Amino acid sequence: MTLTLDAPRIITTKPLLRIENVSKSYGDVRAVRNVSAHAFPGEVLGIVGESGSGKSTLLRIMNLEELPEEGTYHLDMDNTPEAYSGNLFEMDRFARRMLCATRIGIVYQNPHLGLLMKHSSSGNVAERLLVAGERSFANLRAKAKDALDASEFPLERMDAPPAQLSGGMQQRVQLAKAIALEPALLLLDEPTTGLDVSVQALVLDTLKRLQQDRQITMVIVSHDLGVIRTLADRVMVMRRGEVVETGLSDQIFQDPQHPYTQQLVHAKL
Repeated sequence: MTLTLDAPRIITTKPLLRIENVSKSYGDVRAVRNVSAHAFPGEVLGIVGESGSGKSTLLRIMNLEELPEEGTYHLDMDNTPEAYSGNLFEMDRFARRMLCATRIGIVYQNPHLGLLMKHSSSGNVAERLLVAGERSFANLRAKAKDALDASEFPLERMDAPPAQLSGGMQQRVQLAKAIALEPALLLLDEPTTGLDVSVQALVLDTLKRLQQDRQITMVIVSHDLGVIRTLADRVMVMRRGEVVETGLSDQIFQDPQHPYTQQLVHAKL
């Protein structure tokens, strides 16, 4: 096989994220059915599927916002204070909240879910730092500035509230907040939906640079195959709450095996 500059990174270690046999229902509706997934350190896992496929529910489960009826969840964070070798679903509520606040970052499709819209942009980032115990105003300000700069947010507007910003800028504030504590895992739920094409490209460029510079493990959910193809090393295809195909990004897009995946790819083409 001929390698190119865009070839997937070679994975030689054990997964950072492991979710096994997870199921989640809402009343009589089974949103996720016996789903397993893994992501290696520094890898970008893309999850695709049409609306109602269960991909966003699975991401909320990864962020411990939702607890499944069955299944296990492990994050391999050896040699960190937050390391926990057991099933994360079995942690108490406070421990789950602290783990998410310090080691898991998330960027929501709707910025209102992740930001205080009337607080300053720097204050939104500082809020995450406060949870981790930072109490010096000077340090809060400096670290918030660094995170906003890393997300390519215009620093002259760091005191502007997200309510006064464009959708693209709101997503950058969310991203800055998510990476402020250098999380082990970054979750992205439809991060470019609703943005103009030019703004989408800028956000994707920022995500690619951050991943390359910091080697953050990412899981990105999107119905936009172009977004997934741009960012993901591996792709997991979901339909009606189940995984129907998983493979390297190039394989999924160039030689899909499952009829549903073929339908998705050909529709995009």
